[in-house]
Amino acid sequence: MRLVANHSFALLEAEERGLREELAAEFPLLDEPLLVDALVYCDMTTTPDGGRTTAEEPVAEIRGRYGNDSTVGRFIRRATPEIFTAVRRVEEALAAQPR
Repeated sequence: MRLVANHSFALLEAEERGLREELAAEFPLLDEPLLVDALVYCDMTTTPDGGRTTAEEPVAEIRGRYGNDSTVGRFIRRATPEIFTAVRRVEEALAAQPR
């Protein structure tokens, strides 16, 4: 449950909703940076039906679905740089693995 509560910088969305303290109290932040990056990577590079995608596609879809001025729109604007950075770190780590 803690993974779900902390996926893709959900704490930022909770903050937009005025619920940051409640979420953090119930589901403490993950303190393993590699796990956080892997969770973001899996969430943002997998389609709902299990296909592969780029992180840019779900971010654009979320912005289009909710609009920039909505709570989710504000959250995704704030989270986008962190999402892209986490995805890049995982992609770099995967590329560095011996084949």
